[in-house]
Amino acid sequence: MLAMQYSFIFPADYDMAIIERRIAENGHRLDGFPGLLFKAYLYARRSAPQTAGRENLYAPFYLWQDAESMHRFLLSDGFKALTEAFGWPTVRVTPVLATALSAEIGEARFVSRVIKTIEPYSILPEWQISPPLEGALARVVAWDTQHWQLIRFALWKNAPENIQQDEHYYQVGHISLP
Repeated sequence: MLAMQYSFIFPADYDMAIIERRIAENGHRLDGFPGLLFKAYLYARRSAPQTAGRENLYAPFYLWQDAESMHRFLLSDGFKALTEAFGWPTVRVTPVLATALSAEIGEARFVSRVIKTIEPYSILPEWQISPPLEGALARVVAWDTQHWQLIRFALWKNAPENIQQDEHYYQVGHISLP
């Protein structure tokens, strides 16, 4: 499995309703995409307290079954249209260590992401903890071995009550499922 995310940062005065409308109109197009375990259409508003918005951004997150499925998407007309509209993103792809997905994943409205540095000479098996759901609708743990980081995503039905300083929060506009 592979996790994939890219983001587009918009100016502080950008009308984020444009992104929300684009998600509403186009989100369904990846429903049932072969090899896609799920895609969360994520965005954050700079002014939204429930996402601890630092910037206006669109930052979709994908969980792929395999590299071939991911490549099929990146070579698609849909990805081409996205880059023509918003520019050429840096696509971060990371191997997945563990996942926990509930049947209610489609009800997710918020996502939290935490990135932790893996210190040199760490005992790597200790970082492979399978994530319990603990109230989340889904959890994905991936690692970036180029930068030695552990990346934890959690999908939630409700906005977080306590905003953590080291977490990024996003609103979910749509979830594409198999």
